[in-house]
Amino acid sequence: MALIIPVIFIFVFGFAVIKRVNVYDCFTEGISEAVKFTFSLLPCLAAVFMMCALFEQSGLADMFTRLLSPVFGFLGIPEELTKLVLIKPFSGSGSLAYLNEIIAKYGADSYVARCACVCFGSSETVFYISAVYFSGLKVKRLAMPVICVLVATFISTIVACLICQVM
Repeated sequence: MALIIPVIFIFVFGFAVIKRVNVYDCFTEGISEAVKFTFSLLPCLAAVFMMCALFEQSGLADMFTRLLSPVFGFLGIPEELTKLVLIKPFSGSGSLAYLNEIIAKYGADSYVARCACVCFGSSETVFYISAVYFSGLKVKRLAMPVICVLVATFISTIVACLICQVM
């Protein structure tokens, strides 16, 4: 496994030499484009990080947790996972911290912890990924793709909890 990256590098370098491509110029051009792309990401990422901090610090996360817990319970999602489900689309590290709390509190083999692990592992930080992906494409209409992903994530959370209940 440790040899895969060096082998790919040697293969690409050898292929470029055979095709008579100036490898150094192409490499520096690629780095130049990567640096431009990275700088174009900074405003989007700053907005996502500020949104995460505001969501947590303003008390909105706790308020939504209290309001949505009964609804989630009705849909088959353990009420203890409400905060995890709400935080995951915004912050991977914040949701990981909450996942650790759930596992420590309920035990790794509990139904709640199993559901939390499946939900954590099968969902994504939607707003972070959207910021990275769409800023590179210069797409302005983000609402529909983000809503679709959030709905799909929520449906997969319900299904995951149902599967964990059976297993």
